[in-house]
Amino acid sequence: MLSEIRKYVLSSLQFGAFPYEFKSEGDAYKRSKIVIMGVPFDGTTTYQAGTKMGPNAILNASVNVEPYDDECGEIYAPGIFTAGTLNIEEIHADPEKVIEKIYHASKVAVKDNKFLVTLGGEHSVSQGVLKAYKEKYKKFSILQLDAHLDLMEEFGGSRYSHASVMRRAVEDLKCKVTSFGVRVTSREELEFVKKNKDKVTVFYARDIYNNDDWYDDALESLEEDVYISLDVDGFDPSIMPATGTPVPGGLDWYRTINFLRKIYRERNVIGLDVVELKPNPGNEAPNFLAANLVYKNIGFLSLDKRRP
Repeated sequence: MLSEIRKYVLSSLQFGAFPYEFKSEGDAYKRSKIVIMGVPFDGTTTYQAGTKMGPNAILNASVNVEPYDDECGEIYAPGIFTAGTLNIEEIHADPEKVIEKIYHASKVAVKDNKFLVTLGGEHSVSQGVLKAYKEKYKKFSILQLDAHLDLMEEFGGSRYSHASVMRRAVEDLKCKVTSFGVRVTSREELEFVKKNKDKVTVFYARDIYNNDDWYDDALESLEEDVYISLDVDGFDPSIMPATGTPVPGGLDWYRTINFLRKIYRERNVIGLDVVELKPNPGNEAPNFLAANLVYKNIGFLSLDKRRP
C-alpha cells in the first residue's frame, strides 16, 4: 500500500512528464504497474563520491525526455508512479541499516505486484531490493551490467560494500548471477567464480564489445525470472564519464540495448535498478543516458505480451 511506502520515502520530482488523469495519488499508485524509487546513498564509495546525487539527476533529466518511443510507443501507458527518494539521512553512515530500510520500502511495492525501478546511488543499494524480491520469487537470476564483478567478501571493512553486492546475492540470497561488460577483476573474485561456475557466469567486455555471439549463451545461464541490475560504469567512459570508477573498454549503447531487448522478449523480467551515476556538473549527457536507459527498459517491459 502507498501509505506503507510513504513511511520510508521523501517527496521528489516525478519520473517523466506524462498526461495522466488519475483521481488522486492513491489512484495513481493503484493503477500504475511501474513504481520508481530513488536511493541517494554512497556511503561505501571508495574513490569518487557523488552517486547519492544520481537519483535526482536521473529524475531531472527524465522530465525532458520524449515520452514516446518509435519502437515501444507511449512509454507511460502502463502507468509510472514515482514513490520518491528513500529517507536515509540519519543512517547514511551505516550501510547495513540503509540496506535494511531499502528492503522494507521495496517489499511493499513487490508485494503489491509492482515492477520496481530503483535509482541509485551506489551499487550496494541493490542488496535491499534483491532481498525483497527473494521473498516473492524463490528462484530468479540476476543479470548485471558492470565493469566490475562485485564479488568481494568484503571491501573497506564492510560486507555490504558496493564491491560485495553480488557476493551477497550468491551466498546469502542463493541467486545465480550473470555479469556482462566486466573488465576489472581481483584474484579473490576470479577464484570465487572458478569455484562457483554453476552460480556465476561472466561475459567479459573484451569478448563481447563488437559482436552478439554471446546473447544465447547469456540467456541460457538465466532462470525464467530475471532481475536486471545496471551499473552505468558497464558502459564505455566515452558515453558514460559520470561514474565513480570509469574504466576504458566498456560497452556501447546499441549493443547493450539490443541485448536487453532480447532479455525482455525471452525471460520474465521482475525488477530493475540503475546505479552508480555520479553526475558531473556541466555535462548533462550522462544523466540523459541513464534516464533513457530506464525509459527503454520500461518500454521493453510493455512490449512483453506475456504480461496482463
